[in-house]
Amino acid sequence: MHKVNAGAWILGVATVACGAVTALSAAVPAAEKSQMGTVYLVLLKKGPAWTATETTETRAIQDAHMANIRAMWAAKQLIVAGPLGDNGDIRGVFVFQVGTLEEATALAGSDPAVKAGRLVAEIHPWWVERRALPAAGSYCQTATP
Repeated sequence: MHKVNAGAWILGVATVACGAVTALSAAVPAAEKSQMGTVYLVLLKKGPAWTATETTETRAIQDAHMANIRAMWAAKQLIVAGPLGDNGDIRGVFVFQVGTLEEATALAGSDPAVKAGRLVAEIHPWWVERRALPAAGSYCQTATP
């Protein structure tokens, strides 16, 4: 997935989902609302140990970060992940499909870049139409993230 496209995809999904939530709350019968569910949107921001300089250490942390992403996909906990392309304070996103905020917090905290302080995770429960997102672990099945 291209860096710019990942950010655009997330923003597009967020826009569609926000419109769907507004429309649903006003016009959809209660039975239809059961199609809504909570996922966890994680904004990965620059942490206290952030540096743009690439070193042997930062490369090793990035490689471990990518391996962790692949492991979360394989475990069917991660719907989508990717970097943002604007070089701002928010470096990337995760969208987790797990049962609780505590599980999402633990997953985000287990990321090697978060553990190293290069990134910090800001986690938001996101109420979204279940069909708006792919199933956890199914996105990019044939591609290396």
